[in-house]
Amino acid sequence: MAKDYYEILGISKSATQDEIKKAYRKLARKWHPDINPGNKESESKFKEISEAYEALSNEEKRKTYDEFGSDGFKAGFDAEKARQYKDWQSYNFSENNNSEGWHGFGKYQSYDDIFNDIFSSGSKERKSEYEHSRKGRDIEHDITIDLMASLQGTENDLSIQRMVECADCKGTGIDTSGSIETCPSCGGSGKINIGKGTPLAFSKTCNNCLGTGKKGRPCTKCNGIGKQSITETIRIKIPAGIKEGAKVRVEGKGESGRHGGLNGDLYLIIHIAPHPLIKRENDNLYMDVPITVYEAIAGGNIELPIIDGFVNLKIPPKSQSGSILKLRGKGALNHKTKQRGDFFVKLIVKIPQTDDLEIIEAAKKIQKAYTTDIRENLKL
Repeated sequence: MAKDYYEILGISKSATQDEIKKAYRKLARKWHPDINPGNKESESKFKEISEAYEALSNEEKRKTYDEFGSDGFKAGFDAEKARQYKDWQSYNFSENNNSEGWHGFGKYQSYDDIFNDIFSSGSKERKSEYEHSRKGRDIEHDITIDLMASLQGTENDLSIQRMVECADCKGTGIDTSGSIETCPSCGGSGKINIGKGTPLAFSKTCNNCLGTGKKGRPCTKCNGIGKQSITETIRIKIPAGIKEGAKVRVEGKGESGRHGGLNGDLYLIIHIAPHPLIKRENDNLYMDVPITVYEAIAGGNIELPIIDGFVNLKIPPKSQSGSILKLRGKGALNHKTKQRGDFFVKLIVKIPQTDDLEIIEAAKKIQKAYTTDIRENLKL
C-alpha cells in the first residue's frame, strides 16, 4: 500500500466510525491551512488527512482500501474488475479456449452493445463488432477538497488510472506476430445466429473469437483482453462555488474508444471537507467571530477574513453576544444565477481569563449598569 490511512489518522484497523471521526476532527483543527497560513507542510498534511478520512469514513470505501490500498481510489479503478483481471492473468490460454475473453471487463460497454448483440443480423457479410468504432466508457472518481478551495476555485494535478486499447493488438486481444485464422465458429462474422426457425431469430457475439471474427494466440501485452491499464497525471480545474456532490467533467479521460472511437469522459464527484471556522448552507456562509467586552459595549472596527481576502467589519455599540451581522454578496457563487450569497457573522463576546483585581473592580461597575434582572424570563 502506497499510503497507510490508519497510520495517517493515528488509529487502529479495528477503529469504529466514531473513533475515525474524532481522530479526523482533532487532526483537522491542528493542520488546517487557515490555522497555519503560509505553511506548506500543514497544507500537505491536511490534504493527506482529508484523503484518509474520505476513504475510512465510508464503509464500502473502507473495504476497498483494506483490499487494494490507496490504489483502489484512483480514477477508473473498479474493484470487481481488478479481481477478475487477477483471475484472468492466472488463466491458462489454449487454442481451444472457448470462454469469453471480455468476461473479465464486462461483456457490455454500452446499451448499443446489448442491442447489437441481441438483435443484429447474423450475416457473414456483416462486419465484426470490433471493426466498428465506438466511444469508450465514462468513468467516475471521488475527490475531496477543502471548503476554501471549493469557494475560490482551484487547479490541481490528479493521478488517474484508466483502461485504454492495447497498442500491440489494437483491441483485438490477438497476438499479431503469430498466425491469424478466420474463426471457424462464426465464419469471420463475429456473430452466432440464435433461434433460427423461430418467430424471433437473432444473433449474439461469438464466444470463440470474442466478436473479432479471427482466432490466434492471445496478445502477450494485454493477456488477450484487448485493453491495458495506464496511470497518467492530468490537470483539473475546479470552478469557484462548487457544491458537495457536484460533478466536474474532464473530456476524453475515460476509457479509450474502440477502433478509433472517441474516448469516454472522466467525471469527478466533488466532496468538501468540513472547515473549522466556516459553514456553508446553500450559497450563504456562516462564521462565529469573537469580540472583546469593550468592543461589544463601545463598538469598533475589526479586520475579518472572507473568500476574497479581508474586509473591515463595523461592530455596532451595545452588541450582544450572539448578534448576527450580514455582509451582503460576500458568500458563495451560484453558477446558475451568477450571484453570490451572503456572509453571516455571529458575534461571540469573550470574557478575559484573569485574576487582576482592577479588572474585577471594573466588572463590578459594569454589573451596576444592569437596570433589570436579565434572567427574569428564564423559566421552564
